Formats: sequence, structure tokens, C-alpha cells
Amino acid sequence: MRTHIKAQCAALAVLAFATVTTQAAETLSVVTFGGAFEAAAKKAWFDPFTQSTGVTFSTESYDGGLAKLSAMEQAKNTTWDLMDLESNDAITACDEGLLKKIDKNSLGKTSDFIPGSITDCAVASMVWSTVYAYDTSKLKTAPATVNDFFDLQKFPGKRGLRKSPKVAMEWALIADGVDPKDVYKVLGTPVGVDRAFKKLDTIKKNIVWWESGAQAPQLLADGAVVMVQAYNGRIDDAVKRDQKPFKAVWDGQLYDFEWWGIPAGAKHADTAAKFIVSQAQPKASADLSKYIAYAPPRKDAIPLVDKQRLADLPTAPDNFKRAVQVNASFWADNADAINKRFQAWLTQ
Repeated sequence: MRTHIKAQCAALAVLAFATVTTQAAETLSVVTFGGAFEAAAKKAWFDPFTQSTGVTFSTESYDGGLAKLSAMEQAKNTTWDLMDLESNDAITACDEGLLKKIDKNSLGKTSDFIPGSITDCAVASMVWSTVYAYDTSKLKTAPATVNDFFDLQKFPGKRGLRKSPKVAMEWALIADGVDPKDVYKVLGTPVGVDRAFKKLDTIKKNIVWWESGAQAPQLLADGAVVMVQAYNGRIDDAVKRDQKPFKAVWDGQLYDFEWWGIPAGAKHADTAAKFIVSQAQPKASADLSKYIAYAPPRKDAIPLVDKQRLADLPTAPDNFKRAVQVNASFWADNADAINKRFQAWLTQ
């Protein structure tokens, strides 16, 4: 009998070891926008999750959009388990059945989250912002408004812009006199779209386009532009890590949530869901700001952020005075039409 029991125990031990080994060998394939955010996410979220679960991460960078995800889903060969998504892509992907539904109950007290930061298919990972920045060692007069970005007489030189109509269109209207709170009301009309493109025409010959977020601070560092549109975290990273003399201009910042979503065909969907729950806890949510200047989407995480660090975040009171929240629904509904015109405008 004892021999039989010992044999059973040995078998169970082997099974337990095999289970742990399998879990340790599991790898989540994550696609992000790369650069400083991915590096910060690794320190704040990926590494701690690996330490507590044994699950490792394989990361891939992309520039957004849903074309590749859609193709993988149609081919029933989805290689991604977790996606870093912009708001309009998160909405569209959910509507098109490209993402799994989120179990909101697994997140705990949802009222602790900033309103709008949890959807049917995605959970906000942080609050980020698009600003513009300049090199303080090269400009004697400091630009302070969106209008200055468009003022080639007062501030001659090249401007760096993401090769996308989003943010560029909003800024063009603000620089043309539209109150930030009315931007989408105006942009939602044919006249407003014409007005935005007309304002962009005034700086078109001076625009240097970028497509990857890492290119923005590099353009500034190289002296290729005198001002550059950039993600606030990229500029903060260049200042803190690389000691660059850059300064962000917060006037007219367009802030938004960033999202985690799980592809419908993800092979490790359950583990990806567990990661999202882990990352969404107050301390983990706040920890990201240690490494990059993005704000937590949980209200109860704010007190856990270092007070000095709060000043660098998009939601800091002094930075938030003329902020505009990206209207994800507007872009989800109008992106195709505006992008088509934008591509045509680029060639004119």
C-alpha cells in the first residue's frame, strides 16, 4: 500500500512539475507601438508578471491600424495574444468582431476607473497625450501655443508631424481660431474639414512627416525640425533618459486612452486576460509613470504616483487647461473618408 501511495505521489509530483514547466514556457505575443512605452511597460508590467507567473513576453512593434489583425483573423492564423491599441482602432476592432469581449467583473471595482476607460472589448492601460516640443537650446523665443506651431514668420523652420490627419486636423482648426471645446463640432462638417486642410496648406511645404513614434524626438535631436508633434512620453523619455534640452508645449494637447485588447483568435487568450487584470490593479497602474510620463486610468491609482512626477503627466492641472480629448467615435466613423482625402492632399 505504501509503495502504491508513493508511486501515486511521485506521479502527481511529476504532473505538477510538468504543469509548472508548461506555464513557465508559455509566451505571450504582444504587439505595441514600441520605443519608450514598450520599455516602460516591460519594467512596470511585463517583468513583474513574468516573476509572479513564469509567463514570458515576445514583443513586436507596429504603427497601429487593423489591416494585419484582420488578415490574420480571416486566415484563422492569429499570432498575437495581446494588442496595444489606439481608441478608434479599439472601437472598430470590437465592432468588427476582431477582439474578444472583456470580463469586466474580473477587473474589480470598475467605478475606480476613469469614466470611459473600460469598453466591451478593451481596458485602458494609460492616459497619454500628443503635444509638440522644441529644443530650448536652439530657440531664443519659446513657443507656447498651437498657433505658434503654425506661425512660420515668428518661428521659421521645419515642422515635424505624424503622417496622419488625426491631431493635425484638430490643431489646424485650433490655430485657425476654433475653441478647443468646439473642435469636433466644426470638424464634423464639410466646411470644417475644408478649413482644416486650408490651414495645413500654410505650413505644408515646411512639414517633415514621421510614421514611427521614435522618429519624432530623433527629428528634433538631429535639427531636422524646429518643432515636432510627439507623444508626451517620448519627449519626457528623451529629457529624462537622454538628457535632451527639449520642452513640451501642452497648449491644445490631444489626450487619449491607450488600450489592451485580445485578438479573437489569440492562442493564449486566458493568460492575456490574466495579464490585463494584473496590470489594471492600482499599484501596477501607477507604476508605469515611474518609467514614462503617462497617467494611470484608475482614479485610485493617482495617489500612488510620486507628487513630483504628477507635473509631467497629461492630467496635471497646469497641462490640462486647453486639453482636447480625442473623439474616438468621430475617428472611428470618419477615419476612412478623411484618410482618403489626406492621402490625396499629400500628393497635391
